[in-house]
Amino acid sequence: MGPRVVLVGPMGSGKSTVAALVAALLGAPALDTDAAVEAAAGRTVAEVFAEAGEAGFRALERAAVRAALASDAVVSLGGGAVLDPATRADLAAVPVVALAVSWRCAAPRIGDAASRPLLAGDPRARWEAVQAARAALYREVADAVVDTDDRSSERVAAEVLRVLGPPAAG
Repeated sequence: MGPRVVLVGPMGSGKSTVAALVAALLGAPALDTDAAVEAAAGRTVAEVFAEAGEAGFRALERAAVRAALASDAVVSLGGGAVLDPATRADLAAVPVVALAVSWRCAAPRIGDAASRPLLAGDPRARWEAVQAARAALYREVADAVVDTDDRSSERVAAEVLRVLGPPAAG
């Protein structure tokens, strides 16, 4: 089987919120790999980064991604999950929609950057650098891209469903 759809994109693009809405519309569960990492570790993502470093976090993330991709859910991947070549290879076999966002629209969604280890220091400069480094990877794995700027989460969810097309006959 596999996931109904996987959402990828930068911090603040709305992946978790949109995944929950798409899942509700499809009558499917929603899985967020950052939440799965936190549940497995018993700590927040920021705490995992602080205690285990980015490599420790990425190992937990890879396990969460593998489990999520074996489900029949709508999956929201953490923004950096696409850095792993094995994850990118796995995504080739499932429907993937990248959510695109500008800093102007991402900033209010991100809120307090203290909970985002990769944004330490100058959040805007760090977000833009991370986004620039990952943008090609999001496009590489995506079957479609949906812009989230100035759109409600409900409108983005509807657009995700539209670009997926009708469900395959089972």
